[in-house]
Amino acid sequence: MSKQSDITSIVVTKLKEIVPNQDFVALHEPLFRGNEWSYVKECLDTSWVSSVGKYVDLFERKLAEYTGTDYAIAVSNGTAALHAALIVAGVEAGDEVIMPTLSFVATANAAAYIGAVPHFADIEESTLGLDANKLDEHLARITEIRSDGCYNKNTGYRIKAVVPMHTFGHPVDLDPLVEICKHYKLVLVEDAAESMGSFYKGRHTGNWGLLSAVSFNGNKIVTTGGGGAILTNDASLAKQVKHLTTTAKVPHKWEFVHDRIGFNYRMPNLNAALGCAQLEQLPDFIEKKRAVAQVYQQAFAGIEGVVCFKETGFAQSNYWLNALLLHESHASCRDDILGQTNSQGIMTRPAWNPLHTLDMFVNCPSMDLSMAVSVCNRLINIPSSACLGDEYA
Repeated sequence: MSKQSDITSIVVTKLKEIVPNQDFVALHEPLFRGNEWSYVKECLDTSWVSSVGKYVDLFERKLAEYTGTDYAIAVSNGTAALHAALIVAGVEAGDEVIMPTLSFVATANAAAYIGAVPHFADIEESTLGLDANKLDEHLARITEIRSDGCYNKNTGYRIKAVVPMHTFGHPVDLDPLVEICKHYKLVLVEDAAESMGSFYKGRHTGNWGLLSAVSFNGNKIVTTGGGGAILTNDASLAKQVKHLTTTAKVPHKWEFVHDRIGFNYRMPNLNAALGCAQLEQLPDFIEKKRAVAQVYQQAFAGIEGVVCFKETGFAQSNYWLNALLLHESHASCRDDILGQTNSQGIMTRPAWNPLHTLDMFVNCPSMDLSMAVSVCNRLINIPSSACLGDEYA
């Protein structure tokens, strides 16, 4: 048996030993064991199912309290949250927005909705997030700082914002990115879509950006069915976000006056009710998911050619999605492993296609992206649902 087939066999066997012996094991599924039914039923019984009702306000308060941010504004999904955050942060059509090429397409789409241009940056293998050192070197080469901001000398466009993404729930190294933004007159907006329950140096993600975006999609650690939120510690920005995401309607008892182009991004009360019940269970979810991560890490420890990705010293991750990283010499095994596991009912997935390779973004500015490309070619996400931790937590 070749080394290539050896590593495939080892990975598949290990996963079969760890995940439940059943016909199908999902990559990540929601867990409803709390007050979900009670809270949602109250919405149905009282008819408060749309964007008005007590659970939206309650969900926003609970979310701000848990994350340690001053304000949380609930919206319809994570992409809407990032779109609104970028607008309020001052991103305009023609601006460039720096983001990792290893990210879900929503990160780039949110910028494109404004008419802004994604500017793709590389990642570091230790965090799967933006490589601050490499970004600093890149900006030093291609930019000039003017009185009104930072400009790309190659394109002539203003670079307005940096959007780090906490990949699979693992916090990126934020402090050096904050310093880069200060030096180059850039705005930091965190894409915290996947990092609910993750902490950077003891503080919840979402507190370093001027604004931050969170997702509560059905596959996230906490779900509202669909849904998202914008987090900020700035009262003025919070007010602007709330106004923008509620169709920019000026408060009045009966008149319909809108003072700018706004968006109907409000989260319905029904979804917020689900979210309140989920937030109550978040500590338990995280305990279970971290226990699953520990089992994976122990199972793959010492196996040559593959490692189970784990948090860095400055981070406490929610381990939203666990990931295996193959050694570069075994990258060709990735698709064999994906094929065998999925055919046997164990749902595994590769990383997203790098954003700079997608047809609509191939002509966007970028730096050397060699690490992101390498990681994408050899990363495999493995089952990570909280329920898998029932026997380990």
